[in-house]
Amino acid sequence: MVYARLFDTVFAGMDPEKAHERTFPLLRAARLVSPAFPATAASRTVMGVRFPHAFGLAAGFDKNAAAVPGLLALGFGHVEIGTVTARPQPGNPQPRLFRLLDDRAIVNRMGFNNVGAAEVASRLHRLRRRRVGRDAVVGVNIGKTKVVEPEHAVADYVESARLLAPYASYLVVNVSSPNTPGLRDLQAVDALRPILTAVKEVADRATHPHGRSGGVPLVVKIAPDLADDDVDAVADLALEVGLDGISATNTTIARPESLRTDRAVVDAAGAGGLSGPVLADRATAVLRRLRNRVGDRTALIGVGGITTQQDVRDRLAAGADLVQGYTGFIYEGPRWPSRMAAATTG
Repeated sequence: MVYARLFDTVFAGMDPEKAHERTFPLLRAARLVSPAFPATAASRTVMGVRFPHAFGLAAGFDKNAAAVPGLLALGFGHVEIGTVTARPQPGNPQPRLFRLLDDRAIVNRMGFNNVGAAEVASRLHRLRRRRVGRDAVVGVNIGKTKVVEPEHAVADYVESARLLAPYASYLVVNVSSPNTPGLRDLQAVDALRPILTAVKEVADRATHPHGRSGGVPLVVKIAPDLADDDVDAVADLALEVGLDGISATNTTIARPESLRTDRAVVDAAGAGGLSGPVLADRATAVLRRLRNRVGDRTALIGVGGITTQQDVRDRLAAGADLVQGYTGFIYEGPRWPSRMAAATTG
């Protein structure tokens, strides 16, 4: 309740991106407290990696691995950093982050703003040398550099994987953000196969930071806007290539009629990926379809529209091995991760 009042009276009136940036000094201070995992939290092994519990922070919040210990201290069982690109890039012009307050939703067109794979690898190297980071479960989400032409996408992803895999608990190939021109075209199986095959070769050769044999697990993240037949095709490709997991889903380019925010406000936010509770039904449907398609041969990460404990339970019931959130964290505050973690124990 305290955070809700603070959000509505202070944060809601701030520029969303500036408010986001101002949280990082607080998060770095939070690293000094013990992780707020619920007493009943049950660890689980997924993709050969031991997770303290099933709930984690989705990619997009900590793009540059700037606050991993603090985020874990708040109660996330794992943190997926990124999206990281091979080259540093500033992202899209500002403003590029918008709140739809009546829907507890966000529209973003950040455009993979990040310091680049080499700098993030250096930060993760330092993190892994510290006691607080040695056993931390840190996923690394990688994407295509904007200026790289599609025909050179394979080499671009491989360069990021080469630099980051040695420090990653698992790697995620992101081909589903709507904010890099042409990126979602890479979800087509013929374009996706060479990327996943090449990155998997790098991941398989990398030494896992937790001592797991067999290299670093590889996951692909897909969009909720894929047609059902295309979801099936990606699932089949994941089995063909031998991926360890599929993450479903990223943000949506749709603007559903069910949005409660005034349509003029929605239109003013413009293009970008929509996240928040409105995404939950489609994300769950995609997850359930994937589980029916892959059986128990591939791990699934359920993400998109997670706000309540029931959302976590629903995603686990639909077949998720792990669940992630991001937008809920913005609206619900620092106690939210441990509340969501408690929902993974039943």
